Amino acid sequence: MTYVIALPCVDVKDLACVDECPVDCIYEGERSLYIHPDECIDCGACEPVCPVEAIYYEDDLPEKWSEYYRANVEFFDDLGSPGGAAQTGPIPKDHEVVAQLPPQT
Repeated sequence: MTYVIALPCVDVKDLACVDECPVDCIYEGERSLYIHPDECIDCGACEPVCPVEAIYYEDDLPEKWSEYYRANVEFFDDLGSPGGAAQTGPIPKDHEVVAQLPPQT
């Protein structure tokens, strides 16, 4: 199980969750943040600090945003497990679920 970042984060990317994450597993894409499912330790520290309520425990992800589970997993398909978002920096891509959205602002 893991936490998932959903639609409310798109085009917002507040980064409060990044600062709170003790294992540095929240990566920055072009338009959204993504939680690495293998690096996340399920501590839940990120969820309450998200100002737009975009972070959900996998089992609690609203059905209307269910494709964001796949987006958070598949975002890392070509990256593997980099071992920390801080050393990786922003990644110049988004998953297709996010990339195909109109601007959210």
